[in-house]
Amino acid sequence: MSISTLVKTLAVVTLLGVGSAAHAVTLKIATQAPDGTTWMKDMRAAGKEIAEKTDGRVKIKYYPGGVMGNYKSVMKKIRIGQLHGGAVTGDSLANLYPDMGTYGLPMLFNNYAEADYVRSRLDPSLIKGIQDKGFTMLGITEGGFAYLMSNGPVRSIADLKTHKLWIPEGDALNEALFRKMGVNPISLPLSDVYTGLQTGLIDTIGSTTAGALAFQWHTRIKSVTEVPLLYIVGVLIVEKKRFDRIKPADQEIVKTVITRVFKDMNQKNRIDNDKAKQALKKLGIEFVRPDAQEETRWKQIAHEVIMETGQASNSSQMYMKVENLLKEFQAQQAKK
Repeated sequence: MSISTLVKTLAVVTLLGVGSAAHAVTLKIATQAPDGTTWMKDMRAAGKEIAEKTDGRVKIKYYPGGVMGNYKSVMKKIRIGQLHGGAVTGDSLANLYPDMGTYGLPMLFNNYAEADYVRSRLDPSLIKGIQDKGFTMLGITEGGFAYLMSNGPVRSIADLKTHKLWIPEGDALNEALFRKMGVNPISLPLSDVYTGLQTGLIDTIGSTTAGALAFQWHTRIKSVTEVPLLYIVGVLIVEKKRFDRIKPADQEIVKTVITRVFKDMNQKNRIDNDKAKQALKKLGIEFVRPDAQEETRWKQIAHEVIMETGQASNSSQMYMKVENLLKEFQAQQAKK
């Protein structure tokens, strides 16, 4: 090989290398999920698979455990380019896109079967709606049902009034719900909940069973009220402008991998919550339930608050779709 040919070959190789590096994209994703949880293990595995299948052109860097702050902090950091996305609860996106708050309305679903029926028909609409707001939703998965957990049994509103209840920072809807019940909740960021339980600032929380174990909240509770309070979904969103910097073929790889992993996580999370429930029982934590009349009262108050606070009108079409689908499902079940 002549010197001139060698030089040209090296130049081409160098240019190819520069081109590959120039198209490499790292997605910086924040989440409240603690490291070591099933959620984080699966997301890290997805990131590794994506890096391998794109030959390093797409990498995902996670910031778990709330180190990037709460949802508002994460969204601010996305706007200034410090982050590119977040793995967050669906209802936290309601200010950006009201429909995302629908699944998390209080006492909307009675069981997993209802949630599955509705989600199989409405998830695609949510994914499209978020895209219209400037974000690509790479995945949506079930977090599970949140229940009231306390240092003493809560079987009624009268019981709840004797406790110090935590609600997430900025959760206006649940604040309105509990205030209508005559309870004055205490608002704290997620990072302060364990300390609040330790110090006695709060003694009652709302959480999934798996979440209570992951955050170690279970060490400060003695009772779980087994009425589904909220249905939680987790979503992985990335700023669309950042995602569009990825080559189309690599975008498809990212979407395919995340969609598959989040579908698997949906089932794993349900299994984890069931296992966590059994673990809590083995630890001596009592599971209680209000009587039928009291439970009906809770649901009626929840419905009134949804209507009074305008939550339904903020996304009236989606809320009506959910209501109609639930009636449809319940009618089908009644015929069986």
